[in-house]
Amino acid sequence: MFESKYSKVLTGILIVVIIAIVGLLGFLGYDYFQKYNTTKEASEFVDNFQGDVSMGDSDDQNVTENVVNPLDQLNSTPTGGSSTTNTKKQYKGFNMVGTMEIPAINFKYPVLEKVSTPALEQSVAVLYPNGENLNQPGNTVIIGHNYRNGLFFSNNKKLSIGDKITVTDYRGKKIVYTIYDKFETNDQDTSFYQRDTGGKAEITLSTCTDASNNVRLIILAKE
Repeated sequence: MFESKYSKVLTGILIVVIIAIVGLLGFLGYDYFQKYNTTKEASEFVDNFQGDVSMGDSDDQNVTENVVNPLDQLNSTPTGGSSTTNTKKQYKGFNMVGTMEIPAINFKYPVLEKVSTPALEQSVAVLYPNGENLNQPGNTVIIGHNYRNGLFFSNNKKLSIGDKITVTDYRGKKIVYTIYDKFETNDQDTSFYQRDTGGKAEITLSTCTDASNNVRLIILAKE
């Protein structure tokens, strides 16, 4: 009698353990599938954009020289043509102002024009001052989620001073930035937003740390 009840208890525990394992494997599988699809779509979009830029311009130097005055482009309205630059493409329904590649962490994502909750679920976005400032003199702050699973800015903690970040804006201008500082601060700190860049373009990458959503990992890079 006692052994029969004991066996039933063990059987019940075993069933619960099996269900828990299956549930965990299902969750991990879904997380991996989501990560794979998201990074694949973003990478393909960036590659296609780079291909368009390469077809539209003979070399990077010419691209840079052709966009010295970005204000010339701000009031232009695209027509039915197929211009590869100076026109903001859309990524999953959001305006894109450029692409970013960080070889050290296999990062390859579009940079979205404006920050919103739905936008940050798809890619990284410009927080300050605005998307038009990307690759222009001054500092541009770009933020992205740290999902602790490799998506978006999850691997920024692996970056080191001296690592390279390549940003190509929607006009076709490409700049390679070099990381020169990395630190943590609270989520209310904006002291590094406006800084003297000596007339050069700089970018700031901002995301949460693994330990806290209220602490920010900040990475500064200059051209």
